[in-house]
Amino acid sequence: MLCDSPIALIAGAGPGIGRATASRFAAEGFQVAVLARPDTAEALQEEIHGPSSLILGVDVADRRALGEALARVEAELGFPEVLVWNASHGHPGCITQVEDVALLGDLEANLLAPLDAVRWALPAMRSAARGSILITGGGLGLDPKPPMASSSLGKALQRHLALLLDGELREAGIHAATLTVCGFVQPGTPLSPDAVAGALWDLHAQEMGSWERERLLRG
Repeated sequence: MLCDSPIALIAGAGPGIGRATASRFAAEGFQVAVLARPDTAEALQEEIHGPSSLILGVDVADRRALGEALARVEAELGFPEVLVWNASHGHPGCITQVEDVALLGDLEANLLAPLDAVRWALPAMRSAARGSILITGGGLGLDPKPPMASSSLGKALQRHLALLLDGELREAGIHAATLTVCGFVQPGTPLSPDAVAGALWDLHAQEMGSWERERLLRG
């Protein structure tokens, strides 16, 4: 399945942003590797087409399963030029109400799992002196809501992860950025899945001297 087309990995894909992003990168000539929820992987397999594609059903919050999926991507396609992380996890409740074990699990899913994917992809990006690491975020990362404390912390963590990666990797030719979607993603609105996918593509396609490290989309 290996070929000369660049590879984009979309982790945490579903029927909205993930599907639209995979379709956009496929339309731009990328091979796409998609890590989707097991209950949506089969449907995405029928909808995403490109020079070659790999759709895997995996819970990316499960770091062992994520590692196995990344190894399969490496074996069947290679390492990505573009890594899009579109997954987050959170338990409902105020910060004093969410149990420690739930908070720690969400911390692992929201910070350590994407960091696993970044560390896996990074050596190849460093060797090529190019690449994009794009993390989709939400308004909770800027404006936390007490009843959604864990999700708010998770979005803030992912936002800061992207900003930290930008500070570390920019001089190596690797563009790290976060796209903060401030509102509900709905078809036919300024926050449609296609609009979000287009913004992610725009971030990847930017010239190095014009790199944004954060873009906000508002409805």
